[in-house]
Amino acid sequence: MSFIYHISPSSDWQSAQERCEYRAESLATEGFIHCSTAEQAAPVANAFYAGQKDLLLLVIDPVKLTSPLQWDPPAHPAPESAPLSLQGKFPHIYGALNLDAVVEVLDFSPNPKGHFSFPQLKETNY
Repeated sequence: MSFIYHISPSSDWQSAQERCEYRAESLATEGFIHCSTAEQAAPVANAFYAGQKDLLLLVIDPVKLTSPLQWDPPAHPAPESAPLSLQGKFPHIYGALNLDAVVEVLDFSPNPKGHFSFPQLKETNY
């Protein structure tokens, strides 16, 4: 199974280190943690995080998750004019994210015009 990705403010990731698990605000409000595929991550960031800084992209190995993973239609449906990558099913984690499932943490900053693109992953065997 391919990696999945979660966009996180760096302060939330720092807090997760202290709690030994990651709990996005959406877990309390919607019952799951929003994630994306590699193809969905940048369009999601551009749609919902435009121009925001101090973000991280958590690279998650679904095999290592201790909470259930489910593929659902978008929680916040995109307009019909949105890229196809925003119209498919999205990975959602139904519970806390165990930190050992996060295999890499990448800086996820927009370019000078405020747009995001998918970062280059390290060539590491996981």
